Amino acid sequence: MCDVCGCGDTRVVSVDVHTSLLAHNDHEAAHLRRHFAEIGVVAVNVMGSPGSGKTALLEAAARALAGTRRIAALSGDLATRLDADRLAAAGIAAEAITTGSACHLDADMIHRALHGDFGARVAEADLLFIENVGNLVCPAIYDLGQAQNVVVLSVTEGVDKPLKYPVMFQKADLVVLTKIDLLPHLPGVTTRELRDNVARVMPAPRVIEVSAVTGVGVEDLVAALPPVAARG
Repeated sequence: MCDVCGCGDTRVVSVDVHTSLLAHNDHEAAHLRRHFAEIGVVAVNVMGSPGSGKTALLEAAARALAGTRRIAALSGDLATRLDADRLAAAGIAAEAITTGSACHLDADMIHRALHGDFGARVAEADLLFIENVGNLVCPAIYDLGQAQNVVVLSVTEGVDKPLKYPVMFQKADLVVLTKIDLLPHLPGVTTRELRDNVARVMPAPRVIEVSAVTGVGVEDLVAALPPVAARG
């Protein structure tokens, strides 16, 4: 079991009692951050529940960014590469990270994925989406060397999620409310209440509303992404 979150990570790491359990991850994340800066790639960590619409959101972003930014993506999944295949079909240079039983990605996993052919493809990109494992708990505490944390929250998940999982939203730079085209079918659910609950836990609330199906809000999402980095 993982020493930090009990996620089922089978790796055993000897840790001094005076050392943070996350110290190794933070060290690797700092290395990744330097590497991304050197190659001029902006990394965005995309987190959210299973079924929140992370993959559909990235597909929509890829369509909107076509011809303007070169995109790569790492997609975390316990058992398949289905999401990575969807992203590849959308024109993104995509690779899967299959975690087995681990409920999050960590900096080591990202580092290993950048070795070999895929690392060369990332070096040619402007933007790297890291689609984290579907989970509103564990991914929030792992630095991946990203420039931005995006939390995807579907309106179908209910308005209470920011209050029940505050750490995730406290770590967010941007919250994207997805599947807003379904609001007419969700009596009692309003984006106003969702925004209010995000504001109760997010230090600097920044929320946009998107439908990957209709395209509403996708341009706002694109505008909210970090700018292209200078090449080192």
